[in-house]
Parts: sequence; structure tokens; C-alpha cells
Amino acid sequence: MEFIDYYKVLEIDKNAGEDDIKKAYRKLARKLHPDLNPNDKEAHKKFQQINEANEVLSDPEKRKKYDKYGKDWQHADRFEQQSNAQGRSQFGGSGDQFGGEDDHDFSSFFESMFGGGSSRGRQTKFKGQDFNATFELGLTDAMETHQQTMTVNGKNIRITIPAGIADGQIIRLKGYGAPGVNGGPAGDLFITFVIQPHPVFKRVGNDLYTHATIDLYTALLGGETTIETLRGKVKLKVHPETQHGTKIRLKGKGFPVYKKEGETGDLYVTFNIKLPVNLTQKQKELFTELSKLS
Repeated sequence: MEFIDYYKVLEIDKNAGEDDIKKAYRKLARKLHPDLNPNDKEAHKKFQQINEANEVLSDPEKRKKYDKYGKDWQHADRFEQQSNAQGRSQFGGSGDQFGGEDDHDFSSFFESMFGGGSSRGRQTKFKGQDFNATFELGLTDAMETHQQTMTVNGKNIRITIPAGIADGQIIRLKGYGAPGVNGGPAGDLFITFVIQPHPVFKRVGNDLYTHATIDLYTALLGGETTIETLRGKVKLKVHPETQHGTKIRLKGKGFPVYKKEGETGDLYVTFNIKLPVNLTQKQKELFTELSKLS
């Protein structure tokens, strides 16, 4: 029987622990399973080998025998009995006394375990591979609950996007990943949302920030100005002697709170004062008089 280095098959060190063996096996099983590689004979062969390697190395007693006797580990008990009976510790010989050589690409142990070389005799169920996708939205789109269609691995998926979705937020769609292996559950789809920057409004949490420009006369004397919000125009009262950089809060005019219908953040407006240009002679004289009064 051809010797197969089970540690090499599972791509692990000989000092690997039980958890390391389990993780290595699951990783390779997902990668090499015949259902995922239907026309790949090499993958099919390797899949058989990792099943055999896992069966031996995950069992402490079998692993101990394998580490000591190598390819003849299955005959360890007979070796030891014969050794005790004959008073010697030499094992192996020609191999004929234990059934002869095996010309298969993988050991006969695998065949006995899985039934004539079939890879489907005893198989562990595995969850399918998870998929990851990115979905871009405009800030105004993220304000309303709506449906979108996205394509993942050639398959169209219709999803409902809740109002208030945040930039970088990840949503999991259970069962929309790759099919499971050996009847295991399908993987999941993880969607990362990317909210594109808005030219006017900045979002911080559930609050929005923007600027409004008013002229010098409105800032000094007070009045009204109209600003744009994401939900339409709003009139603002400007108090007399408003300073440049003054910030006001419009309660409830911000962004919707995720999955909390009826709740919204606030809108903060910072006033920028625009100074007059191209003054007339009369205007200059009036400003000069004002400067003398201050």
C-alpha cells in the first residue's frame, strides 16, 4: 500500500492539535468536494485523501498508531502481538503476510471506510460558502425604505433596504450564499452598503449638517431665508445681529433612524454671511458713517 502522509494531505504540522485538524479538514473539504468540482478528477482524488486523513488524525488512538507505524498503522495490533510472541520488535517485512500491496491511488482503508472507494459513504455536512457584495446608494435613496435588485454570481436578488441604512453597514441575507455540501445549509450573503457623499448635506449618525448663506443686511437686521432640505424647502427665521458661523438646529429634519419608524435625527444649519461687493458711492458713505458711530 502506498504511503500517504496525512499531515501533508491536510496541510498541517505533525504537532497540530484537534482544532487545527478540524479547521484544516473543513477548509479543504469545502474547496475540493466533488459537487463543487464535478469534472475535476484531481480534486476528487484529493477529496478522498483528506477524508481518509481526517478519519485517522482526528481519532487520538488511530493517530497514535499512524505516527508509530506509518502506512501499516492498521496492523499495529497484529504487529505488537507478533512481536510479543516472537520476542522481536522488527515489523513490516515484505508486506505479503498482511494482504499484499495496493495499487490504488489512495489507501484501501479509505475504500473500507467509504464502501468500495465511493466518496459518499460517510460524509460530513458543511454549510455553503458565504458571499460578500457591495451596494452603493445615494444619500436621498437611503432616506426611504425601498426595494432594489442586485446581481450576485449571476443571480438576481431583490432586497428591501430599510430607511436609515448607514454607510459601511452590513446586512446578512441567510441562505443566499453558495449551496451547502452533502446536504448542509446554504451559505449567507453579506451586503456592505456604501452611501455616496452628498454635495450639500453631511450625515453624522442620524443628524444632517448643511450651510445657508444670508446677506449682510439680513444678518444685521433680521429676516427670513429659505433653505433646501432633503425633504423640500423650509423657511428659517434669522434673528437680528446673527453672526457668521451661527448654528441652529431644526428638530426632526435630519435622517431617519434605522428600523425605528417615525424617529429622525436633526438638521443643523450653519449661517454663512455674504458681504456686499461692487458698492456704490452712496453705500460706501453710509458704511463710513456707521463705522464712525461704532
